[in-house]
Amino acid sequence: MDPFVAVLMGGTSSERSVSLSSGHACAEGLARAGYRVARVEVRDDIAEKLLQIRPSVVFNALHGTGGEDGAVQGLLENLGIPYTHSGVMASALAMHKINAKHVAAAHGVPVAESIVVSAADASASHVMQLPYVLKPVADGSSCGVHIVRSGEAPPQLATNEAESADVMAERYVPGRELTCAVLGGEALGIIEIVPKDGAWYDFSAKYEIGGSRHICPAVLPPDIEEKILRYSEIAHRAIGCRGVTRSDFRHDPDTGELIWLEINTQPGMTPTSLLPEIAAHHGLTFEKLVSWIVEDASLRR
Repeated sequence: MDPFVAVLMGGTSSERSVSLSSGHACAEGLARAGYRVARVEVRDDIAEKLLQIRPSVVFNALHGTGGEDGAVQGLLENLGIPYTHSGVMASALAMHKINAKHVAAAHGVPVAESIVVSAADASASHVMQLPYVLKPVADGSSCGVHIVRSGEAPPQLATNEAESADVMAERYVPGRELTCAVLGGEALGIIEIVPKDGAWYDFSAKYEIGGSRHICPAVLPPDIEEKILRYSEIAHRAIGCRGVTRSDFRHDPDTGELIWLEINTQPGMTPTSLLPEIAAHHGLTFEKLVSWIVEDASLRR
């Protein structure tokens, strides 16, 4: 008999709306695939709700702080309920952009120079040579990201733009926006994202219908394609991930530079998300994708 799957969605992070979209899509896909499914919209009452319904497995569709940083993973370990995606340590490491970059770089993956500074310092003066990018150290979906271009003044950061008062300043890498999906440790494919009107890949470009154009598969020089596939697998293994991940890259065709930006341990599963599109191109329907993710669930820190 197929397991009883509780799909966690919502949460309290800045990515709550994305998580709800992902969660409902995954619940519908699992139901179509024949699973018994409970949709569990949560804030801070996850344990109570799970103890009431007693699922045999949890599909973690939470995004952002509390959902993919090791916190809910630790709770599920203590409850003894197998769950999808990466475990406690890998989730916490991947969520912290600076620490994840250190690990990836130590395994030969190319990253851009970056530093951690306070939001107050980043607002007061330029913290590195222009152009650069300011990002929350631990957040996703392009929340709180600022590109500081040549000639611009430092942005005035509100401390609530990030989950902490610290932000990461990273050298800006021009060029193409690329992402690679990894399934069970093996690279699945690469997609290129072209935001509309020449904008950057911000929240609206990611989640609004028509916000960006996706080229799948990405048309790349063979050597760059091979490197992206290989670096994505290396990062997945080095950080200790399991299940599905998605690594983001920038490639400057003028200089040939290729930079790994970060790894997403719980990629979005919304109607405009990249992982399902890559999977579909390789013959993996949405129903098969979410079923694979559930079958991969386990208890492992």
